[in-house]
Amino acid sequence: MALNDNGIPHQTKVVVLMIPMPAQCHLNQLLHLSRLIMAHHIPVHYVSTATHIRQATLRHHTSPSNIHFHGFEVPPFVSPPPNPNQETNFPSHLIPSFEAAMHLREPVRELIQSLSSQAKRVVVIHDSLIASVAQDAINMPSVEKYAFHIYSAFNNAAFIDNSAFNNSDYSWEEMGIPPVGDFHFPEFPSAEGCVAPEFKDFHTAQYELLKFRDGDIYNTSRVVEGPFVELLRRISGGKKVWALGPLNPLAIEKKDFRHPCMEWLDKQEPNSVIYVSFGTMTTLTEVQIQMIASGLEQSKQKFIWVLRDADKGNIFDGSEANERELLNGFEERVKCMGLVIRDWAPQLEILSHPSTGGFMSQCGWNSFLESITLGAVPIAAWPMHSDQPKNAVYITEVLKVGLVVKDWAKRKELVTASDVENAVRRLMQTKEGDEMRERALKLKNAIHKSVDEGGVTGMEMESFISHITR
Repeated sequence: MALNDNGIPHQTKVVVLMIPMPAQCHLNQLLHLSRLIMAHHIPVHYVSTATHIRQATLRHHTSPSNIHFHGFEVPPFVSPPPNPNQETNFPSHLIPSFEAAMHLREPVRELIQSLSSQAKRVVVIHDSLIASVAQDAINMPSVEKYAFHIYSAFNNAAFIDNSAFNNSDYSWEEMGIPPVGDFHFPEFPSAEGCVAPEFKDFHTAQYELLKFRDGDIYNTSRVVEGPFVELLRRISGGKKVWALGPLNPLAIEKKDFRHPCMEWLDKQEPNSVIYVSFGTMTTLTEVQIQMIASGLEQSKQKFIWVLRDADKGNIFDGSEANERELLNGFEERVKCMGLVIRDWAPQLEILSHPSTGGFMSQCGWNSFLESITLGAVPIAAWPMHSDQPKNAVYITEVLKVGLVVKDWAKRKELVTASDVENAVRRLMQTKEGDEMRERALKLKNAIHKSVDEGGVTGMEMESFISHITR
């Protein structure tokens, strides 16, 4: 089929434009969604800064093909290293890169105009935290704008609940919103410390612009969060709401190259290894790192530990590797028991490996979905910032596929070696941990079944594709 200069088939009715937030956990999920949409023969254009396009494609689990990438230059921004000793664990050092991405507004407007002149409809899917970049789409004919929420439906419903009814005498029912299913909100952890004060104005400005969206897309499944997805639909004011997740692949493609840790995993017993990783937006203090090392060693449990600082705003600005020293010959002593990885770890492959039986995690929503859908791996929950405290509550108290390493109410306290050891032993060596694995497996199987034709997730995607191509 003949293509025009924008890679659009001449007969195309619809083209999709993705605009992610310039941080790894956001970039990757919209790449996953791009691949799912392209499977329906819809052209997808993906926009970010030149630096973050490079980051997204370098780190994606497979080489993204046929996606039209647009890496625009933005004014130079400072890219300081993360500060593990700041008041909160929120990655404040990334804020300059977030602010620099706001300069994408003009090139995005021009790109939308170009695409809309050649397609019947342009569907803009933008990260909810970068709404200002897509704001000009609301004034363009034949352009629709949808907000993509990297956070869970539970988190967003809880956020609305806190915002609308905190210190209020009103309930959902009194506001005319009927209950959905047999559920209730558990007690929320405090929002204090979730984000840095300097990020709040940025966050508020983006959410003010969400009122102009045509609908919402969540990286979740109704199998996992059905009542909360339905609640968000009911209070959306008539806007469309879709739960299109999990966006991550449910099976891992075999690669010619395997990370060395995978060969080590091949030699371990089923469910015998705990994977320890706190994502790309967390940096631990030196003292906390030594406590984790001591706790892992004392647990006598096989482990893979990803020991990296949080990403910088520009990961190509200097060395990305973390050279933190572990004291007193730790790595030599545990070489038969575990691995410490300081480079980029193949998380999807690790979580899908049958030897992996637990995941000590910061409770990012992406990590949780990957853990359950790939390996039915339960969580040792250690939230650090943002949505993670609420995710930890949902994982441990509602789904009951995890346990608490660190209570958010004690977030300023050091997690001791004994705390780490006890959490690892509970998850990996007790009947309680086995029961969590059983629940995780049931949840995994239900999610996989839902993706099949006629399943709730499959129908959700069909609904979305039908809507944008109507």
